[in-house]
Amino acid sequence: MSTQNQISIVIPQAIIDTVTEKLKECKEALAPYLQGLTMQEREDLFKMGDKTVATVQKTKAYVVSNPEFVPNYMDTVEFLKDEAVVSQLNPIVNLSKQLFTDADDTVMLAGSEALQNAMLYYGQVREAHSKGVPTAKPIYEDLSERFKRGSYKKKTQ
Repeated sequence: MSTQNQISIVIPQAIIDTVTEKLKECKEALAPYLQGLTMQEREDLFKMGDKTVATVQKTKAYVVSNPEFVPNYMDTVEFLKDEAVVSQLNPIVNLSKQLFTDADDTVMLAGSEALQNAMLYYGQVREAHSKGVPTAKPIYEDLSERFKRGSYKKKTQ
C-alpha cells in the first residue's frame, strides 16, 4: 500500500466559518427564487443543454425584434422571464459546480490518504495484539469493528 502524500494542507477554521457563512447567505438570498424538483419531475422535463441555450437566446432576440411571428398561444412575457432566469443563474451554477468539484476532489484525496494511514495504524495494532501487547487489546477490539470484512458468498450457477 502506497503512503505517498499528495495533499498536505491545514484549512484555518476561520476560513471554513467564513465560507460556510457566505454560502448560507447566498442560499438564503436566492431561496425565494429557486424551485426544487423531485427526481421524477427532473426526468419528465424537456431539458435545455449547452447547445439549446444559444437557441433560446437567439429565439429571444427574434421574439423581441420580430414579435409578429410569436404565436398567440405563446406567453411572451413568461418566455422572456424564463430566459432571463437561465441567463442569470447559469454563471452561479457554473461557479457552484467548480467549487463543489474542487472541494469534493480535495475531500476524496484527503480521505483516501487518511484511510490508508488508518489501515496502516490498525495493521500495527492488530500485530501488537496478536503478540500479546496488553495496551493494544482495547484499541484492537475497538478498531476491529471498523475493519471487519464482509462475508463474500459465491454465486451458484
